Amino acid sequence: MTGGARTQVVVIGGGQAGLAAGYHLRRLGVDFVILDAQSAPGGAWQHVWDSLHLFSPATYSSLPGRPMPVQTGQTYPDAGHVVGYLTEHERRYDLPVQRPVRVTGVYRDGQFLRVETDSGLWQARAVISATGTWWRPFLSAVPGRADFRGRQLHTVGYRSPRDFAGQRVVVVGGGNSGAQIAADLAFDTELTWVTQRPPRFLADDIDGRALFDAATARRRALEHGRTDTGGVASLGDIVAVPPVREARDAGRLKAAPMFRRLDRDTVVWADGTRARADAVIWCTGFRPALSHLAPLGLRGARGHITVEGTRAVDEPRVHLLGYGDWTGPASATLIGVGRPARDAVRDVAAMFA
Repeated sequence: MTGGARTQVVVIGGGQAGLAAGYHLRRLGVDFVILDAQSAPGGAWQHVWDSLHLFSPATYSSLPGRPMPVQTGQTYPDAGHVVGYLTEHERRYDLPVQRPVRVTGVYRDGQFLRVETDSGLWQARAVISATGTWWRPFLSAVPGRADFRGRQLHTVGYRSPRDFAGQRVVVVGGGNSGAQIAADLAFDTELTWVTQRPPRFLADDIDGRALFDAATARRRALEHGRTDTGGVASLGDIVAVPPVREARDAGRLKAAPMFRRLDRDTVVWADGTRARADAVIWCTGFRPALSHLAPLGLRGARGHITVEGTRAVDEPRVHLLGYGDWTGPASATLIGVGRPARDAVRDVAAMFA
């Protein structure tokens, strides 16, 4: 199959990573289009829970180009402020975003890559995949999960403690999402917070600024052949943002070990201890949303796409951007995605030269 609209680069995804790529493509004068499955600007930020705030100040949360403005009355901007910033970033740099357009597959088509969507075909000399992870939530394979008769939802489905007021809620997960949602529920529900290992809180004075510096120091060490500093993981797992500190200091954020199984209305630990539950919220992470690249056969034996920087080793015309440290240190963050986006775009532009 051939035909369809033609451009030099198709960027798949119009969230923060896609916009960062678009900024650099625009600066270099590359012909490109951004295809976004969402109906409005803002990427995943328009779908998060009500109380979510960044854990970096605005000045440490900017995409390349225009700095994020400070939100009045807030040290750490809320999700709505981020959506507004991304919307303005898209408008300011006149980025050619088409939405809602869902990419169904990317195929080799001679000297081009064929991008099939629910609204037509594109041919491109390169593809930058920037779809993130929010759209592919991961659920733990816990025995009895299908037998549980209460409410089950993942992080992506949580919005507000009002939805669970007075209920017995189990929150599963020891990362930032688990801690923040547990803190959100700590004063309005009968909360049980469970984690695979004892939670590791970062020092109260550490926020996104320190985390970005740690990620940057790790990248520089690896680039120069020095000892791996461990980056962000060496500091802890949970940023003690104000709501988390409040719940923790009030004694309402104490983690229990992971339970063994679920039954109809109960979670059951290995020693037989039980706790009744009306709802279980799985804050168990995400996987990269990369099903659109399946036709290219890039996944190895363990399901991982091998990259050099952001470039797919087995298909150099494809770059992966914003999926985590394996596609660039801190590339899943607002401030961290700028550098790998710049490098990916320079690499793509060099192909055309």
